[in-house]
Amino acid sequence: MELDLSPKLAKKVYGGDGGSYYAWCPNELPMLREGNIGAAKLALEKHGFALPRYSDSSMVAYVLQGAGVAGIILPESEEKVVAIKKGDGIALPFGVITWWYNKEDTELVVLFMGDTSKGHKAGQFTDFFLNGTNGIFTGFTTEFVKRAWDVDDDTAKALIGNQTGKGIVKLDANVKMPEPKPDHRKGMALNCEEAPLDTDIKNAGNVVLLNTKNLPLVGQVGLGADLVRLEGNAMCSPGFSCDSALQVTYIVKGSGRLQVVGVDGKRVLETVVKAGNLLIVPRFFVVSKIADPDGLSWFSIITTPNPMFTHLAGSIGAWKAVSPEVLQSAFKVPAETEKVFRSKRTNDAIFFPPPK
Repeated sequence: MELDLSPKLAKKVYGGDGGSYYAWCPNELPMLREGNIGAAKLALEKHGFALPRYSDSSMVAYVLQGAGVAGIILPESEEKVVAIKKGDGIALPFGVITWWYNKEDTELVVLFMGDTSKGHKAGQFTDFFLNGTNGIFTGFTTEFVKRAWDVDDDTAKALIGNQTGKGIVKLDANVKMPEPKPDHRKGMALNCEEAPLDTDIKNAGNVVLLNTKNLPLVGQVGLGADLVRLEGNAMCSPGFSCDSALQVTYIVKGSGRLQVVGVDGKRVLETVVKAGNLLIVPRFFVVSKIADPDGLSWFSIITTPNPMFTHLAGSIGAWKAVSPEVLQSAFKVPAETEKVFRSKRTNDAIFFPPPK
Protein backbone atom coordinates (compact mmCIF):
# COMPACT_ATOMS: atom_id res chain seq x y z
CA MET A 1 0.00 0.00 0.00
CA GLU A 2 1.34 3.44 -0.95
CA LEU A 3 1.63 5.97 1.86
CA ASP A 4 -0.23 9.27 1.62
CA LEU A 5 2.50 11.95 1.83
CA SER A 6 0.25 14.97 1.28
CA PRO A 7 0.64 17.79 3.86
CA LYS A 8 -1.94 17.98 6.64
CA LEU A 9 -3.21 20.53 9.19
CA ALA A 10 -3.46 19.82 12.92
CA LYS A 11 -6.84 19.14 14.56
CA LYS A 12 -8.02 20.33 17.97
CA VAL A 13 -7.80 17.69 20.70
CA TYR A 14 -8.93 19.68 23.76
CA GLY A 15 -9.11 23.21 25.13
CA GLY A 16 -11.19 26.01 26.62
CA ASP A 17 -10.91 29.66 27.70
CA GLY A 18 -7.19 29.34 28.39
CA GLY A 19 -6.26 27.93 25.00
CA SER A 20 -6.22 24.76 22.93
CA TYR A 21 -4.06 21.76 22.13
CA TYR A 22 -3.89 20.49 18.55
CA ALA A 23 -2.26 17.36 17.12
CA TRP A 24 -1.64 15.62 13.82
CA CYS A 25 -3.29 12.20 13.65
CA PRO A 26 -1.39 9.13 12.36
CA ASN A 27 -4.60 7.95 10.69
CA GLU A 28 -4.59 11.07 8.50
CA LEU A 29 -0.81 11.33 8.10
CA PRO A 30 0.38 7.69 7.99
CA MET A 31 4.06 8.68 7.83
CA LEU A 32 3.78 9.70 11.50
CA ARG A 33 3.16 6.09 12.46
CA GLU A 34 5.58 4.75 9.87
CA GLY A 35 8.37 7.03 11.08
CA ASN A 36 7.44 6.94 14.79
CA ILE A 37 7.09 10.71 14.86
CA GLY A 38 4.63 12.82 16.87
CA ALA A 39 3.60 16.40 16.16
CA ALA A 40 1.35 18.79 18.09
CA LYS A 41 0.71 22.48 18.79
CA LEU A 42 -0.14 24.32 22.01
CA ALA A 43 -1.97 27.66 21.66
CA LEU A 44 -2.42 29.73 24.85
CA GLU A 45 -4.65 32.79 25.16
CA LYS A 46 -3.81 35.64 27.56
CA HIS A 47 -3.42 34.20 31.09
CA GLY A 48 -3.61 30.71 29.60
CA PHE A 49 -1.75 28.12 31.69
CA ALA A 50 -0.82 24.66 30.40
CA LEU A 51 -0.78 22.49 33.52
CA PRO A 52 2.42 20.62 34.45
CA ARG A 53 2.88 17.47 32.43
CA TYR A 54 5.44 15.03 31.11
CA SER A 55 5.35 13.04 27.90
CA ASP A 56 6.22 9.54 26.76
CA SER A 57 8.42 11.01 24.01
CA SER A 58 11.50 13.19 23.65
CA MET A 59 10.84 16.22 21.47
CA VAL A 60 11.88 19.62 20.19
CA ALA A 61 9.60 22.61 20.84
CA TYR A 62 9.55 25.65 18.56
CA VAL A 63 7.76 28.91 19.39
CA LEU A 64 5.74 29.89 16.33
CA GLN A 65 4.11 33.02 17.74
CA GLY A 66 4.00 35.29 20.78
CA ALA A 67 6.01 35.30 24.00
CA GLY A 68 5.57 33.69 27.39
CA VAL A 69 7.15 31.63 30.14
CA ALA A 70 8.06 27.95 30.21
CA GLY A 71 8.78 25.95 33.34
CA ILE A 72 11.20 23.10 32.62
CA ILE A 73 12.17 20.52 35.24
CA LEU A 74 14.78 18.01 34.12
CA PRO A 75 15.00 14.77 36.15
CA GLU A 76 16.62 15.39 39.54
CA SER A 77 17.14 19.05 38.74
CA GLU A 78 15.80 22.44 39.80
CA GLU A 79 12.99 24.15 37.92
CA LYS A 80 14.19 26.35 35.07
CA VAL A 81 11.87 29.32 34.50
CA VAL A 82 12.60 30.40 30.95
CA ALA A 83 11.38 33.42 29.01
CA ILE A 84 10.34 32.21 25.55
CA LYS A 85 9.47 34.08 22.38
CA LYS A 86 8.84 33.59 18.67
CA GLY A 87 11.75 31.73 17.03
CA ASP A 88 12.91 29.86 20.14
CA GLY A 89 13.89 26.22 19.80
CA ILE A 90 13.81 24.16 23.01
CA ALA A 91 15.04 20.58 23.48
CA LEU A 92 12.86 18.45 25.78
CA PRO A 93 14.45 15.08 26.69
CA PHE A 94 12.64 12.09 28.19
CA GLY A 95 11.32 12.62 31.72
CA VAL A 96 11.22 16.41 31.56
CA ILE A 97 8.23 18.07 33.25
CA THR A 98 6.99 21.28 31.64
CA TRP A 99 4.40 23.97 32.18
CA TRP A 100 3.63 26.91 29.88
CA TYR A 101 2.10 30.33 30.60
CA ASN A 102 1.09 33.33 28.51
CA LYS A 103 0.54 36.72 30.16
CA GLU A 104 0.60 38.73 26.91
CA ASP A 105 -2.28 39.84 24.66
CA THR A 106 -0.87 37.94 21.67
CA GLU A 107 -1.64 34.22 21.50
CA LEU A 108 1.37 32.05 22.40
CA VAL A 109 1.74 29.15 19.94
CA VAL A 110 4.31 26.38 20.49
CA LEU A 111 5.01 23.54 18.05
CA PHE A 112 6.16 20.13 19.34
CA MET A 113 7.75 17.47 17.16
CA GLY A 114 9.45 14.36 18.48
CA ASP A 115 10.27 10.66 18.54
CA THR A 116 7.49 8.28 19.62
CA SER A 117 9.47 5.05 19.19
CA LYS A 118 9.41 4.51 22.98
CA GLY A 119 5.92 5.93 23.41
CA HIS A 120 2.58 4.20 24.00
CA LYS A 121 1.28 4.92 20.49
CA ALA A 122 3.37 5.14 17.33
CA GLY A 123 3.07 8.59 15.76
CA GLN A 124 1.30 10.18 18.72
CA PHE A 125 2.37 11.85 21.98
CA THR A 126 0.82 10.70 25.25
CA ASP A 127 0.96 13.38 27.96
CA PHE A 128 0.73 12.59 31.67
CA PHE A 129 -0.64 15.52 33.68
CA LEU A 130 0.34 15.99 37.30
CA ASN A 131 -3.03 17.51 38.25
CA GLY A 132 -6.43 18.46 36.86
CA THR A 133 -9.38 16.18 36.09
CA ASN A 134 -7.10 13.84 34.12
CA GLY A 135 -4.09 14.25 36.42
CA ILE A 136 -1.98 11.85 38.46
CA PHE A 137 -3.43 13.14 41.77
CA THR A 138 -6.99 12.42 40.60
CA GLY A 139 -6.16 8.77 40.01
CA PHE A 140 -4.98 8.01 43.54
CA THR A 141 -7.27 7.51 46.52
CA THR A 142 -7.23 9.99 49.40
CA GLU A 143 -5.38 7.44 51.55
CA PHE A 144 -2.52 7.12 49.09
CA VAL A 145 -2.20 10.90 48.70
CA LYS A 146 -2.23 11.40 52.48
CA ARG A 147 0.47 8.81 53.06
CA ALA A 148 2.66 9.72 50.08
CA TRP A 149 2.74 13.46 50.81
CA ASP A 150 2.15 13.26 54.59
CA VAL A 151 -0.89 15.56 54.58
CA ASP A 152 -4.26 15.54 56.37
CA ASP A 153 -7.65 14.60 54.93
CA ASP A 154 -8.70 18.11 53.91
CA THR A 155 -5.41 18.86 52.21
CA ALA A 156 -5.48 15.57 50.31
CA LYS A 157 -9.04 16.20 49.11
CA ALA A 158 -8.08 19.70 47.97
CA LEU A 159 -5.06 18.40 46.06
CA ILE A 160 -7.22 15.76 44.37
CA GLY A 161 -10.34 17.77 43.62
CA ASN A 162 -9.79 21.53 43.55
CA GLN A 163 -8.42 21.77 40.00
CA THR A 164 -11.43 21.05 37.78
CA GLY A 165 -9.67 22.04 34.55
CA LYS A 166 -8.19 19.59 32.05
CA GLY A 167 -4.77 20.25 30.51
CA ILE A 168 -5.19 23.99 29.93
CA VAL A 169 -6.82 26.55 32.26
CA LYS A 170 -7.21 30.32 32.36
CA LEU A 171 -5.77 32.00 35.44
CA ASP A 172 -7.11 35.15 37.07
CA ALA A 173 -5.24 38.28 36.02
CA ASN A 174 -4.05 38.85 39.61
CA VAL A 175 -2.39 35.41 39.92
CA LYS A 176 1.37 35.77 40.31
CA MET A 177 3.40 33.27 38.30
CA PRO A 178 7.18 32.80 38.60
CA GLU A 179 9.21 35.41 36.75
CA PRO A 180 11.71 34.05 34.23
CA LYS A 181 15.38 34.12 35.20
CA PRO A 182 17.88 35.17 32.50
CA ASP A 183 20.50 32.64 33.60
CA HIS A 184 17.94 29.81 33.34
CA ARG A 185 17.65 30.34 29.59
CA LYS A 186 21.29 29.46 28.90
CA GLY A 187 21.52 25.99 27.40
CA MET A 188 17.74 25.55 27.45
CA ALA A 189 16.65 27.59 24.43
CA LEU A 190 18.13 29.01 21.23
CA ASN A 191 16.40 31.64 19.13
CA CYS A 192 16.63 30.46 15.53
CA GLU A 193 15.64 33.86 14.15
CA GLU A 194 18.56 35.58 15.91
CA ALA A 195 21.24 32.85 15.82
CA PRO A 196 24.20 33.08 13.40
CA LEU A 197 23.30 31.70 9.98
CA ASP A 198 24.84 28.38 9.00
CA THR A 199 24.17 29.03 5.32
CA ASP A 200 23.22 32.32 3.71
CA ILE A 201 22.80 32.69 -0.07
CA LYS A 202 22.11 36.23 -1.27
CA ASN A 203 18.62 36.72 -2.75
CA ALA A 204 17.93 33.03 -2.25
CA GLY A 205 17.70 31.81 1.34
CA ASN A 206 19.34 30.93 4.62
CA VAL A 207 19.33 28.24 7.27
CA VAL A 208 19.99 27.97 11.01
CA LEU A 209 20.80 24.52 12.39
CA LEU A 210 19.86 23.39 15.88
CA ASN A 211 22.43 20.76 16.88
CA THR A 212 24.68 19.60 19.71
CA LYS A 213 27.05 22.54 19.14
CA ASN A 214 24.62 25.36 19.85
CA LEU A 215 22.08 23.49 22.02
CA PRO A 216 23.76 20.43 23.62
CA LEU A 217 20.46 19.11 25.02
CA VAL A 218 19.42 17.99 21.52
CA GLY A 219 21.95 15.19 21.99
CA GLN A 220 19.78 13.79 24.79
CA VAL A 221 16.66 14.24 22.66
CA GLY A 222 18.29 12.46 19.71
CA LEU A 223 16.93 14.95 17.20
CA GLY A 224 18.38 17.80 15.19
CA ALA A 225 16.38 20.70 13.77
CA ASP A 226 16.65 23.61 11.37
CA LEU A 227 14.85 26.79 10.39
CA VAL A 228 14.98 27.46 6.65
CA ARG A 229 13.93 30.73 5.02
CA LEU A 230 13.55 30.83 1.25
CA GLU A 231 13.22 34.19 -0.54
CA GLY A 232 10.37 34.87 -2.94
CA ASN A 233 10.56 32.66 -6.09
CA ALA A 234 13.84 31.10 -4.89
CA MET A 235 14.48 27.35 -5.01
CA CYS A 236 15.87 24.83 -2.53
CA SER A 237 18.19 22.31 -4.18
CA PRO A 238 16.89 18.77 -4.61
CA GLY A 239 18.45 16.73 -1.82
CA PHE A 240 18.07 13.88 0.64
CA SER A 241 19.12 12.89 4.14
CA CYS A 242 22.10 10.63 3.54
CA ASP A 243 22.26 9.14 7.05
CA SER A 244 18.88 7.37 6.98
CA ALA A 245 17.21 10.13 8.98
CA LEU A 246 13.59 11.17 8.56
CA GLN A 247 12.78 14.84 8.01
CA VAL A 248 9.56 16.21 9.47
CA THR A 249 8.69 19.67 8.14
CA TYR A 250 6.25 22.29 9.44
CA ILE A 251 5.54 25.26 7.17
CA VAL A 252 5.96 28.32 9.39
CA LYS A 253 5.23 31.08 6.90
CA GLY A 254 4.40 31.68 3.24
CA SER A 255 3.69 29.09 0.56
CA GLY A 256 5.38 27.31 -2.32
CA ARG A 257 5.52 24.33 -4.62
CA LEU A 258 7.04 21.04 -3.51
CA GLN A 259 8.03 17.84 -5.29
CA VAL A 260 9.23 14.55 -3.79
CA VAL A 261 10.80 11.77 -5.89
CA GLY A 262 11.19 8.27 -4.49
CA VAL A 263 12.02 4.73 -5.52
CA ASP A 264 12.20 3.94 -9.27
CA GLY A 265 12.27 7.65 -10.11
CA LYS A 266 8.61 7.98 -9.22
CA ARG A 267 7.34 11.44 -8.30
CA VAL A 268 5.38 10.52 -5.17
CA LEU A 269 4.23 14.03 -4.25
CA GLU A 270 3.64 17.26 -6.13
CA THR A 271 1.74 19.85 -4.15
CA VAL A 272 1.49 23.40 -2.84
CA VAL A 273 2.46 23.80 0.83
CA LYS A 274 1.11 26.60 3.05
CA ALA A 275 1.63 27.87 6.60
CA GLY A 276 0.35 25.33 9.11
CA ASN A 277 1.04 22.28 6.92
CA LEU A 278 3.05 19.34 8.27
CA LEU A 279 4.71 16.81 5.97
CA ILE A 280 7.20 13.97 6.30
CA VAL A 281 9.69 12.91 3.65
CA PRO A 282 10.54 9.17 3.75
CA ARG A 283 14.15 8.07 4.18
CA PHE A 284 16.37 8.71 1.14
CA PHE A 285 13.54 10.28 -0.90
CA VAL A 286 14.61 13.48 -2.70
CA VAL A 287 12.69 16.70 -2.02
CA SER A 288 12.81 20.17 -3.58
CA LYS A 289 10.81 23.35 -3.01
CA ILE A 290 10.20 26.58 -4.96
CA ALA A 291 8.85 29.52 -2.96
CA ASP A 292 5.90 31.62 -4.07
CA PRO A 293 6.53 35.39 -4.49
CA ASP A 294 6.06 36.07 -0.75
CA GLY A 295 8.69 33.51 0.25
CA LEU A 296 8.56 30.26 2.23
CA SER A 297 9.83 29.38 5.72
CA TRP A 298 9.83 26.00 7.42
CA PHE A 299 11.02 24.39 10.65
CA SER A 300 12.12 20.76 10.49
CA ILE A 301 13.24 18.11 12.90
CA ILE A 302 15.61 15.42 11.66
CA THR A 303 15.81 12.10 13.49
CA THR A 304 19.51 12.43 14.36
CA PRO A 305 21.17 15.16 16.48
CA ASN A 306 23.73 16.12 13.80
CA PRO A 307 22.12 15.39 10.42
CA MET A 308 23.90 15.11 7.08
CA PHE A 309 22.39 15.89 3.69
CA THR A 310 23.37 15.18 0.11
CA HIS A 311 22.37 17.89 -2.36
CA LEU A 312 22.09 16.94 -6.00
CA ALA A 313 22.34 20.44 -7.48
CA GLY A 314 24.42 23.54 -6.75
CA SER A 315 28.09 24.18 -6.12
CA ILE A 316 28.23 21.39 -3.50
CA GLY A 317 25.93 19.10 -5.46
CA ALA A 318 26.89 15.43 -5.71
CA TRP A 319 26.94 15.59 -9.52
CA LYS A 320 29.92 17.99 -9.35
CA ALA A 321 32.01 15.19 -7.86
CA VAL A 322 31.23 12.69 -10.64
CA SER A 323 33.80 12.48 -13.44
CA PRO A 324 32.81 13.90 -16.89
CA GLU A 325 33.04 10.55 -18.65
CA VAL A 326 30.69 8.92 -16.16
CA LEU A 327 28.20 11.77 -16.48
CA GLN A 328 28.25 11.55 -20.28
CA SER A 329 27.58 7.82 -20.16
CA ALA A 330 25.02 8.03 -17.37
CA PHE A 331 22.95 10.73 -19.09
CA LYS A 332 23.80 9.44 -22.60
CA VAL A 333 24.73 12.93 -23.77
CA PRO A 334 27.67 14.33 -25.79
CA ALA A 335 30.64 16.03 -24.10
CA GLU A 336 29.28 19.50 -24.97
CA THR A 337 26.05 18.86 -23.04
CA GLU A 338 28.00 17.53 -20.06
CA LYS A 339 30.20 20.66 -20.06
CA VAL A 340 27.13 22.93 -20.04
CA PHE A 341 25.62 20.86 -17.21
CA ARG A 342 28.83 21.05 -15.14
CA SER A 343 29.40 24.76 -15.80
CA LYS A 344 26.11 25.80 -14.16
CA ARG A 345 25.48 26.50 -10.47
CA THR A 346 29.15 26.97 -9.60
CA ASN A 347 28.47 29.63 -6.95
CA ASP A 348 25.06 28.77 -5.46
CA ALA A 349 25.25 26.07 -2.79
CA ILE A 350 21.86 25.01 -1.44
CA PHE A 351 19.45 27.79 -2.42
CA PHE A 352 19.05 29.23 -5.90
CA PRO A 353 17.87 32.82 -6.57
CA PRO A 354 14.92 33.38 -8.90
CA PRO A 355 15.72 33.15 -12.65
CA LYS A 356 16.71 36.50 -14.16
